[in-house]
Amino acid sequence: MKRIDPFTALLLAAIVVAVVAPVRGSVADVMDHVGQLAVAGLFFLHGAALSRDAIREGAGHWRLHLLILALTFGVFPLVVYPISGLAPSIMPVALATGFLYLGALPSAVTSSIAFTAMARGNVPAAICSAAASNVFGMMATPFVFMLLAQTSGAAGMDIGHALTEIVFQLLLPFAGGQLLRPWLGRWLDAHGGLMARYDQGVILLIVYTAFSQFVASGYWQQLPMSAIVIALGLCALLLAVMVGVAMAAARAAGLSRADEAAAVFCGSKKSLASGLPMANVLFAGQPGLGMIILPIMIYNQIQIIVGAVIARRYARLAPATPVGAPH
Repeated sequence: MKRIDPFTALLLAAIVVAVVAPVRGSVADVMDHVGQLAVAGLFFLHGAALSRDAIREGAGHWRLHLLILALTFGVFPLVVYPISGLAPSIMPVALATGFLYLGALPSAVTSSIAFTAMARGNVPAAICSAAASNVFGMMATPFVFMLLAQTSGAAGMDIGHALTEIVFQLLLPFAGGQLLRPWLGRWLDAHGGLMARYDQGVILLIVYTAFSQFVASGYWQQLPMSAIVIALGLCALLLAVMVGVAMAAARAAGLSRADEAAAVFCGSKKSLASGLPMANVLFAGQPGLGMIILPIMIYNQIQIIVGAVIARRYARLAPATPVGAPH
């Protein structure tokens, strides 16, 4: 019998701990700050570890970037659109609205890049694509959602604040790492294992804080069990479809294994960090907000757990190249 992967076991343990002992109040605020620093550190280290040639190569992968944007804002919304037909007979209207909103969200930045790194994929391209998805998503998400749900309300979004967060949490730390690469790059190249463990640590932190938020919020106590079961099944199906489509599209486009890994992780994931704040604006005052954000919460957890398994599989198939080396 094959033993369970140690990192997968750690993920499951983080979920159990979050369910049994979720962080609340001031401790949760501290964890949020720790998470922000961890994310900034992740981008700083990747900036220091990646050579200038690798960055230029990543930014120049226009076919990969277009594919990821098409998957995120084109294919995914089309895949979720039929779910709206299940309301109100099969599921509550608010839950169907939540799935449409899920389809319009940008890609998850941190986990997409961390899993791409774990999979020994094209990290520079993943960074460029995930960041571009979120910058573009600040404007595209309300528009795509309005097309899907025939609603409005995007005018009140604080786009400037969201863009500022992306700059300060992602782009500036990455640029700082690049500036310090002449001093740190050689050491990081020689200690790639430390980078991999840090990537995994950030993912474990994301899992624990995200599950803690869901448990502590009490949303699960306010929802009918049938809605949770339906949402779980549909989220798992959506992820399976999007991973399959991303793999097929990357191979049809003739992309390398490293580029395929970036396309799978950036093209199939959705951002909880962007989704919840935008939901508070788009659906402010609506009593069904808890059910609207349920698909985002569930999909986020499933994509992290499944992403770890897929990343491990890609890593086993990858050639032995150091972290940050051009692919």
